This record gives sequence, C-alpha cells and structure tokens, in this order.
Amino acid sequence: MRQNRVNLIRSAAEVPVVRVGKQSRTEPVDFLASEEPLEIRIGFIQNGRSASRSISVTMRTPGSDFELAIGFLFSEGVVKNKSDIINICHCGRPDPNSGLNNAILIELASGVSIPFNQLERHITTNSSCGVCGKTSLQAVELSGCRLLPEDTLQISDLLLRKLPARLREKQSVFRQTGGLHASALIDKAGKLVDLQEDVGRHNALDKLIGRCLMREFLPIHDKLLLVSGRISFELVQKAIMAGAPIIAAIGAPSSLAVQLAVRYRMTLVGFLSEERFNIYSCPERIHLE
Repeated sequence: MRQNRVNLIRSAAEVPVVRVGKQSRTEPVDFLASEEPLEIRIGFIQNGRSASRSISVTMRTPGSDFELAIGFLFSEGVVKNKSDIINICHCGRPDPNSGLNNAILIELASGVSIPFNQLERHITTNSSCGVCGKTSLQAVELSGCRLLPEDTLQISDLLLRKLPARLREKQSVFRQTGGLHASALIDKAGKLVDLQEDVGRHNALDKLIGRCLMREFLPIHDKLLLVSGRISFELVQKAIMAGAPIIAAIGAPSSLAVQLAVRYRMTLVGFLSEERFNIYSCPERIHLE
C-alpha cells in the first residue's frame, strides 16, 4: 500500500486582521485553522470491472487525510481491518486556489461488503439531526458495535485531572490558531500515545482511529480517548466501534451520548479539568483517591 508521505499541507492560514482594544488599534496578521473540503471515494469491483463512488464530502483541516478517510470507513462499518484496504491515494486535480488535492480514493478488497444505503442515510442525516434518539440507537446496534469489556482499563481520578494540561501542551496548531478540536489516545499510565487535530471534532477522532487501524492497534481496550470539546452521540459511537472503554471530554456530553455509553458499558467523563469532572456512566473504571 502506498504510504501517505505528503505532509506539506499547512494546518493554519495567515490572514490580515485588525485588532481593536480599549487603548489601541493594530493591524497585524492572524493565524486561522485551515478548512478545505475532502471528498472520500471508494473503489470496488462491480460486474468484473473496477468502479468507484463518492460516499462523503466533509470539511476538514488538511493533513492526515488518509487516516481521516480510513477512520470514517471504519466508524461506518465498511472496513474492519487493514487487509480490507488494497490501496489509498489522492485522486483528481488539485484545487486551483489552494493547490491542495481534496479527494481521496480508497480501493477495497474484493470481499468487502459496502452498505451503500447506510452510507447514504449517514450523509443525509449527519448534520440535520432529523432522526430521533431511538432510531439513532437502533442504527448503532445494527452497525456491529459490541459491549465493551469491563475489566481491561482502570484509571485514577488524580491521573484523569492531569490530562487536560497534557492535551494543551501537545496542541501546537491550537495554540497558534485557537480553532481546532483534538482527539488523543492515552494509555493507563497517563502517557499521550497519539493526538490528531481538526476543525471538526468528528474528523479529529476519525483521524486518530484511522491511524490506529493502520498500525493494527484496534480494538483499543487498554486505552482512554480524550477529546477537547463536547461529547456528541457520534463521538461515542466511533469510540465504541474502536473499542475504547473510557472517553473523557473537556466539555459536556449530550443526553443521547450518555444513553449510548450506558447501553454499551462505556465510562463517559465530562467537564474534565484539573479541579473536577463528572462521571455519567460506568464509574467503576475510575478509582477515586
């Protein structure tokens, strides 16, 4: 498989800005998080011939595009392991303005089943919130999610409260722009194993999961997922698919995210800071000292 060696894409863009304060007005430049569309296409064999089809277009921060596409396909239940993917590459022509290639083609092995109807529903309802909670939970059950093991990871509350500071230390692009979400993989000793950033919180987690799949780290039963923003239903779904027993967030969870975590025996922590946090499900994985 061709390796993703292209790491020339900037995650931040320099733009002019007028800063206005109480006593002064200056006209320097500012750095903003880059945002570009990414089309994800899949290649497959149909009636003995090679075919391809676009399955998603997402707004993302350029960089780790291969991991983002792979993580998305894993979260949607299309690929289950590295061997399901024959090749991955950029395709089409670069954007005339940015010079970026904003399309990815993932060629799948011949035995991979592609749930096109499920993918179309995801694209249609992802941003519209047009489905009820009951329908969403049933959709997760049909996607192949399994109950998480109860005894693979234990973590202390003291270690948990140290994680926000460690996350901030590693968010280099966030410090520059203030406009990116982060998803981090943490081991039981509190070490930050990997981190991905993106303007979209779902994209950041897909990038992280995609990297785990390509390194054959899945399922991540012995790791904790830490996200910089709030926890939505979809983030919990992706975390369950990846096998993470604990997900923690600096922000708040949604009610449906908590329902999903309870159903699949995931420990969900919200409002995590150096001083406090809330445990919304399966508190037995957190040791209070």
